[in-house]
Amino acid sequence: MTTVAAYAAPAAKAPLERTTIERRPVGEHDVLIEIKFAGICHSDIHQAREGWGEAMFPMVPGHEIAGIVTEAGSGVTRFAVGDRVGVGCMVDSCRACENCEAGLEQYCLKGNVGTYNALDKNGEPTYGGYSEKIVVDENFVVRIPDGLALDVAAPLLCAGITTYSPLRHWNAGPGKKVAVLGMGGLGHMGVKIAHALGAEVTVLSQSLRKKDDGLKLGADRYYATSDPKTFEDLRGSFDLILSTVSAPLDLNVFLSLLKTDGAFVNVGAPEEPVSINLFSVIAGRKTLAGSGIGGIRETQEMLDFCAEHGLGAEIELISASEINDAYERVLSSDVRYRFVIDTATI
Repeated sequence: MTTVAAYAAPAAKAPLERTTIERRPVGEHDVLIEIKFAGICHSDIHQAREGWGEAMFPMVPGHEIAGIVTEAGSGVTRFAVGDRVGVGCMVDSCRACENCEAGLEQYCLKGNVGTYNALDKNGEPTYGGYSEKIVVDENFVVRIPDGLALDVAAPLLCAGITTYSPLRHWNAGPGKKVAVLGMGGLGHMGVKIAHALGAEVTVLSQSLRKKDDGLKLGADRYYATSDPKTFEDLRGSFDLILSTVSAPLDLNVFLSLLKTDGAFVNVGAPEEPVSINLFSVIAGRKTLAGSGIGGIRETQEMLDFCAEHGLGAEIELISASEINDAYERVLSSDVRYRFVIDTATI
């Protein structure tokens, strides 16, 4: 076992504090990664504060991990010492079910193993990226292309793949009108990726405060959802609405913005249930759907796509001592657009 420094929440809703954790020995198919940067995702806050239900503590959050391989097991074939790598939201799955065999490990029928707040195959708790090092099976590690700096690449391991996967699945591209709902950590990457795919992109945000940013990142249009006229002007406009919002919404009004056969896809996960009038989907043969991250193969595809198109996250680099303040700023929407921890400061 290797003892490493980390930042952990000792209990639900408690401030994160510096501590030490144990990492398992490097196994035959494992790599040891020296973490360089770790993004702060809104889901870290949901889980550290038990917003999505009972969680395991102490908890070391972080599933947007970028670093360097410093040791490789004897059976490792995909990576070598010195490689630039990333780890996202999962570190294992059953690898045998229909979904795993199809490269959809995120939908493993037995449940994938989360990078943190989960139990691994040995029944030990997993700890995430707010730490100095991590040991991960090579099959759940991806290569970060040389064209991407590690700090702006880290958020792609969640924010990037969470938006790329549904945009690809619902065929965002030339001739398609895509709306990105929410202009935050997920939303700003959704705008960049949808634009790079060739779609016509509209941002739907609560206000016009970030309009200049949205247009600069690739949006063609930008509307405030606080303005009732938005829903009159845009009725029946979109082939796809990608909702990155983690607060409850009136889904009925947003479904009215879809064309016939359009899809409203949730990647944000509110803590509270939402209600819907089914006539909102029946009228117009509309789809209400969800999407969760992507498989390992698709995550690598996303990273290669982002490198090809020069897409990295817009980040604010912070020291580990600023994590608790960063959590409060995320909740206040006071970040443009992803906090990334310099793990050298842990």
